[in-house]
Amino acid sequence: MIRSLGLLLIVCSWVAAAWAATESYGYPFDDPFVATVVGTPEADRARFDVDVPTKRDSLTIFKDRKVPDFLFYEAKLRYSYALQKKAAPLVFLIAGTGGSYTGGHISAQAKAFYAAGFHVVSLSSPTVPNFIVAASKTSVTGHAVHDAEDLYHVMELIQTKLLKKTEITDYFVTGYSLGGFNAAFVSLVDEQRKVFNFRRVLLINPPVSLYNSMSLLDRMLENIPGGVDNFDAYYNGIVSSFGKVYVRAKRLDLSDDFLYQVYSALHPENEQLAALIGLTFRFSSAHMVFASDLMTDYGYVKPKNLHFTRNTDPGVYRDVVFRLGFTDYFHDYFYPYYKNLDPEIDRHQIVEAMSLTRIEDYLRNADNIYVMHNRNDLILEPGEIDFFPRVFGKRAKIYPTGGHLGNMEYKENVEYMVNVFKSAVTGREL
Repeated sequence: MIRSLGLLLIVCSWVAAAWAATESYGYPFDDPFVATVVGTPEADRARFDVDVPTKRDSLTIFKDRKVPDFLFYEAKLRYSYALQKKAAPLVFLIAGTGGSYTGGHISAQAKAFYAAGFHVVSLSSPTVPNFIVAASKTSVTGHAVHDAEDLYHVMELIQTKLLKKTEITDYFVTGYSLGGFNAAFVSLVDEQRKVFNFRRVLLINPPVSLYNSMSLLDRMLENIPGGVDNFDAYYNGIVSSFGKVYVRAKRLDLSDDFLYQVYSALHPENEQLAALIGLTFRFSSAHMVFASDLMTDYGYVKPKNLHFTRNTDPGVYRDVVFRLGFTDYFHDYFYPYYKNLDPEIDRHQIVEAMSLTRIEDYLRNADNIYVMHNRNDLILEPGEIDFFPRVFGKRAKIYPTGGHLGNMEYKENVEYMVNVFKSAVTGREL
């Protein structure tokens, strides 16, 4: 009994440490929907007086891969890197769902880490068409282990190229949203293969269960007036609303500042913001599903053996795919595809495999893996946030507000993000 009480006190101290620094947090938006859509206003962002010498490059991952003519422009994997002028540690950045290596969040990360003295490599999410076509072994993305192995293979190839240009003293990896989830499994792959021996790993706003988070995002579209069947009218209305603000702003810039102008001008209700968030992720899932179906010729969206040329108008198939959510993809395509490869697995096992709980013991004992999260993150089911302080203890930093990634560019968050890696290099206490 005394021993159990002692363990309980240790766990409580870990949880307290994880939540301790949240009382004086200054991020400006308490509402998770507003935070998720608007992000961080310019005045509250971290500032870096540095020009990042970003270079773009591409790789042929599978030399014998046949790419459908319609997707010819995706045959090589695109990525970017920025190198210091001297030997330095390198950070791999993994984008979130539907995120490109050139996206806003990952570009802000790259600038912060470069300013701190790191080499930086920016990678698109395994869910974007370019990765599905060029770098995914199966082209059916969403499998935690397979996606991690694909990312790891890409990292190895990039490492080989960069070592001809510079000296790398150490390796780190981080990702946000789904990219954070990916980073956890990439770290597990590295534990086995030991190519990089990542000094530290940082997960930013990752889902606990991919299936739960996908379901939440799909349900957000239920907030569209008239339901999903009114998708087209709702989308046109959103474009019209953005247009009104654009006329006032005199320029089109889909940055957090522009979205803040939209929010300030229109004052949308939370239901409308939820629908907008769901709409954003629906675009990501549509592009993911369409690219995957073309690559595998599975017959999910378009008829099997119907081949598109580079000039084909996808027409009705494009309309169909925008009505399919992540959960449709899972039940009607992803699960049957992997069930065909392994008849012994069932639906529940696949769902469990798409979760950080699957590698909970590894995460608990890996003292080089850290996590940053928000108590009111919209992609977590009730109670899921408790997974992080329980498993990571002092390595979990939980902020009271921020929604999903809304505070990612907030100055306090960026400072902590950089220091997670920098403290490993300097040997100073985090």
